[in-house]
Amino acid sequence: MTPISPDRPLLEVADLRCAYPGNTCNRLFAPRQWVHAVNSVSFDIQPGEAFGLVGESGCGKSTTAKLILSMARASAGSVRYRGEELIGRSEADWIALRQRLQYVFQDPLGALDPRMTVLDQVIEPLTIHRLHDRARRRELAQALMQSVGLLPGQMTKYPHELSGGQRQRVVLARALVLEPELLVCDEPISALDVSIQAQIVNLLQQLRRERGLTLLFISHDLSVVRHLCDRVAVMYLGRIVEMGRANELFRAPRHPYTRALVSAIPTLDPGSPNQRLLLPGEPPSPANPPTGCAFHPRCSQATDRCRQQQPELEGDSRHRAVACFHAEATAREVA
Repeated sequence: MTPISPDRPLLEVADLRCAYPGNTCNRLFAPRQWVHAVNSVSFDIQPGEAFGLVGESGCGKSTTAKLILSMARASAGSVRYRGEELIGRSEADWIALRQRLQYVFQDPLGALDPRMTVLDQVIEPLTIHRLHDRARRRELAQALMQSVGLLPGQMTKYPHELSGGQRQRVVLARALVLEPELLVCDEPISALDVSIQAQIVNLLQQLRRERGLTLLFISHDLSVVRHLCDRVAVMYLGRIVEMGRANELFRAPRHPYTRALVSAIPTLDPGSPNQRLLLPGEPPSPANPPTGCAFHPRCSQATDRCRQQQPELEGDSRHRAVACFHAEATAREVA
């Protein structure tokens, strides 16, 4: 494994793009439409960091995660892990890489094999990678399942015999049994009850402390991301529109879209001056995006420049960046 310097990112994503042909009209010679699911996405994640990727459904969050782990094919761009390019790697290379890079799916029931006990499913990655002998694999799997809060009697059950929260703990144990460096969590709590969501989030925080895990956490729930993540990137229609440290981004959002998302976070303070900002209309189709800034049809600050030009993500890429011509005006409004 290549050593990594303290100041070098564990994961570097640069100008990542994914476009695929969309549905065409019934006309024989109709021009083909391309859906730009991910469009020029760039960010990095430091060792031990929890990086959040947020936005509305359909904005490209999950596609970005799948592109990183070669579960979908990128049209262009670069993904580097420990300085080594991942795009274009062979399946043989990925067998070894998946020991270090693991994925936690949104639906725990769909991610598990209904014909196998959950203990056998946690053992399975060790068998595939030919790690340890049979007795040691079972011992490691049992110890890890206990560490994520599963009882011995639950380990011999099948997925349908467990609750949603218990199944998600099994999925976490299966991802962690190979001792990965990076865990990509794709909406891992969206299918769970609120009380169970809190348990899983606290478990992830505990695992980060104990194992030095690096997290890419994808969610549309900003209150969870605010609690868990060190830095956050906000996506809209396949692009990152704002990125920065979580506490700064949630305290003083600079993009109008981020500001609207933050205003929707529930607060326990009845005297809070924050008012919900309701966005008009619906997100545009990625098959037929508007000209200029993709957010301008829903933005109260949009000008002719916004309708004609696409703003670039500008600023300190590590600490704060925003893609908006009127970011300073938004910041003054929030202040």
